[in-house]
Amino acid sequence: MKALPTRVPIIIVHGGAGADPSQAPDFREGVRAAALAGWRVLAGGGSALDAVESAVRALEDDPRFNAGRGSVLTRDGTIEMDASIMEGDRLQCGAVAALAGVANPISAARKVLESRRHVLLVGGGALEFARSVGIPECDPASLVTDRQRKRHAERARKPVRPDGDSALIGCGTYADSSLGGVSCTGDGEAIIRVVLGHRALRFLKDADDPDYAAKVAVDLLVEEGGGQGGLILIDWRGRPGHATSTRLMPVAIMSPALDEPQVPF
Repeated sequence: MKALPTRVPIIIVHGGAGADPSQAPDFREGVRAAALAGWRVLAGGGSALDAVESAVRALEDDPRFNAGRGSVLTRDGTIEMDASIMEGDRLQCGAVAALAGVANPISAARKVLESRRHVLLVGGGALEFARSVGIPECDPASLVTDRQRKRHAERARKPVRPDGDSALIGCGTYADSSLGGVSCTGDGEAIIRVVLGHRALRFLKDADDPDYAAKVAVDLLVEEGGGQGGLILIDWRGRPGHATSTRLMPVAIMSPALDEPQVPF
């Protein structure tokens, strides 16, 4: 009787594409901490959703990353955040966009998923929902960092708000337990144009090679989407892959075979 392939638990996180290579040591520390935060949840018997939420919260709480505290500012100098999360067994998903006054938008997105009534909530509706399910609010100014104030002051042409692939299921995020899961980062408009997350998993199904599938997906982003960025993914067995067209995309990986997170950058 032929043995079936086994699934291996794994955590892979990214710290965004286009990061400044001069800050690589700080990013290594940050993604390593995020991977460990998720891994501790898995090691303690928590679910994959619990682990993902914990890892992303660690990135949102770290001002070195463009998530939560430290997010890119809108044209008016405020912070409006996007987040999404997806569970691949039943294709359950939840997302928020243009959410202000919440330090951890990933937790609001998780509550949207659990509601089973919505997929994406935006702006005031997202904030009203977050309040109704007990998500803590914060002073929006507490999320603004000096680094982002400086960046905002230097931008000659400021968008009304940063582009938002992160809230769009199939673009910035997708998961299907028969294929795997993916998280994308980079030029949001380009990611949206090619529906990068979903297509990356189709490449993974065809290639059965996570790193190759990630590379092909990034080539698609550049050549057809007309933008730059990267992605991380895992296949249904738990094999990781990642690729980027930018100078740096911080990545950390943790699995049972490792004593501490692997940081391949």
